[in-house]
Amino acid sequence: MLFENRADAGRKLAAALGAYKDGRPVVLALPRGGVPVAAEVAAALEAPLDLVLVRKLGVPLQPELAMGAVVDGSAPILVRNEDVIRLAGVSEEGLQSVCAAELAEIERRRQRYLGDRARVDPAGRIAIVIDDGIATGATTRAALRAMRQCRPRKLILAVPIAPTDTLEAMREEADEVVCLEDYEDFGAIGLFYADFRQVSDSEVVATLARFPPTNGEAPSQT
Repeated sequence: MLFENRADAGRKLAAALGAYKDGRPVVLALPRGGVPVAAEVAAALEAPLDLVLVRKLGVPLQPELAMGAVVDGSAPILVRNEDVIRLAGVSEEGLQSVCAAELAEIERRRQRYLGDRARVDPAGRIAIVIDDGIATGATTRAALRAMRQCRPRKLILAVPIAPTDTLEAMREEADEVVCLEDYEDFGAIGLFYADFRQVSDSEVVATLARFPPTNGEAPSQT
């Protein structure tokens, strides 16, 4: 399946998640690419929208290669890809240096995207974690583990596209996985979108503004 853009993927994903509309779900997006996808789902399900601030930890000389991921919080959650760390010869000091830099970027994004915005509490709710696709799964796994600590009633991962083997691994982290298409021979997420331009900070901020926090309940959409 080729998606026109992230909004198109979000509308298709929303249709697959329609059964959860009456369950008072909360929608949690991985910025930046997951935000336009999640916005379509949140609008269709009449659900509040919030963010999971997670960053990939790239190998120092190959930043596109994930050696793990980190999610912010009072005790940041670090997910390590030990195979990549070992094969790339990254020391613990090197790993922690990259982790510190990404936590700084997470803090920048928190201030830019959220400011003093009230956060949605997933406790006791159906929490739907959304991204525009999965590649290695490091950031997705970290996001799911962070959300699990928030004690949702049910934790759902929803993505338009993913590699088959990575998707299977995610079933160990989420109570349910909803994916529109998965492939054994995957390549890159962008290959499945006609328009995969980078999502800007300003677009994230503008999208969140369409979903003002209302004590965890869905805002009215106009």
